[in-house]
Amino acid sequence: MLKIYNTLIRDKQDFVPLTPGKVKIYVCGMTVYDYCHLGHARVLVVFDMVVRWLRARGFEVIYVRNITDIDDKIIQRALENHETIESLTGRFIHAMEQDAAALGVERPTYEPRATHFIENMVTMIEKLIDKSLAYAADNGDVYYAVHQFPGYGKLSGKSLDDLRAGERVEIDANKKDPLDFVLWKSAKPGEPAWDSPWGRGRPGWHIECSAMGEHFLGEQFDIHGGGQDLQFPHHENEIAQSEGAHDHPFVNYWMHNGFVRVDSEKMSKSLGNFFTVREVLKNYQPEVIRFFILRAHYRSPLNYSDQHLRDAKLALDRLYIALKDFEISNNDEIDWTNDYAQTFMSAMNDDFNTPEAIAVLFELASAVNKTQSNSHAALLKQLGSILGLLQQTPQLYLQHNPDDSDKESISAEQIERMVQKRLEARKSGQYAEADSIRQNLVDAGIILEDGPQGTTWRRN
Repeated sequence: MLKIYNTLIRDKQDFVPLTPGKVKIYVCGMTVYDYCHLGHARVLVVFDMVVRWLRARGFEVIYVRNITDIDDKIIQRALENHETIESLTGRFIHAMEQDAAALGVERPTYEPRATHFIENMVTMIEKLIDKSLAYAADNGDVYYAVHQFPGYGKLSGKSLDDLRAGERVEIDANKKDPLDFVLWKSAKPGEPAWDSPWGRGRPGWHIECSAMGEHFLGEQFDIHGGGQDLQFPHHENEIAQSEGAHDHPFVNYWMHNGFVRVDSEKMSKSLGNFFTVREVLKNYQPEVIRFFILRAHYRSPLNYSDQHLRDAKLALDRLYIALKDFEISNNDEIDWTNDYAQTFMSAMNDDFNTPEAIAVLFELASAVNKTQSNSHAALLKQLGSILGLLQQTPQLYLQHNPDDSDKESISAEQIERMVQKRLEARKSGQYAEADSIRQNLVDAGIILEDGPQGTTWRRN
């Protein structure tokens, strides 16, 4: 049985969906005012992996991943760029979709934008006001009354007393309590705004996910995911809003992936230590980045460095090299009674333990190299596909040049000509010239492999 680490109870639990055979999952997506960095990539890849495994085990999955297309940062960036908010968000939504596709991330079932669900948010805020869980301030803002919700802090483990003593408490004269958070912001001159019972304004960040989650998945659903940084206050506030509005549990299983770190610090735009997906793709294939993310357990920190990415590439190379001499159909069903498949399944059912699952892939690769078994090679490719790996042809992967714009990089056409020239030199007995050509290719990072079917090459 699948076990999931539930942040709410801080332990692994057997996964029992609300409706047998069906899973409803909501993941907090991107705020679209800049390019995705590797921290965003981890969220995209991790929950893509989760959904893939749920579907592989036969669940019908409804997957919602939202887009925040209105907030303070978006407004500020549009002003700085002298462009409209629609132009800014449209551009970066398109860029996000390109990055996600490059990383092998499948499209969610629904990808709602916050600005399309303002009415839903207003309705939920009205319900919270009617239940005395929210109030309209004199300045036109609407706030959630945190002290009125008894369960506040249960996800993060923070008590109200701890929060009051902490430095994160925001000072706002319009609030009845410093801990109260905004549900609706009154419009400032020049800002985008929508009509509401409290005047023109726009929603706070937290209310959008409560409203959109309810719209697509109902008042209660199975899994809510996101980065560890969203546990508090965003997800804590979502619980307060949704459970306050409906008087019953909001989400059964809360999942949070760990941070991506650079020099022991969290990668983030605010710290200025982030690397965009596009920057990293200049030097590494997308699948290498995906492999780099999945070879660490999703809850553990992921340490970014060029060395770690190089190690990931070399490891993924080994898997592709094991497959390079096989023609494999993608239509065969996985034999889950196979010992390798059983071990893979046990790892994935243990809170999506991808490091252990990937270890099974390497065991299979060793078996392929030793036995040259087509069935082992097919299973390696099949299990890899569940993780979104090993779906290219080995030739395409091994001969790929990450940065085709690098003028000093040797092209595939040049390599093929040199391989042919070396072959001709060997046929005519000019072995010194053949060896010289091989060495020139080695110096250019190209490895030649001579076999019964001729000479193949790959980039090192």
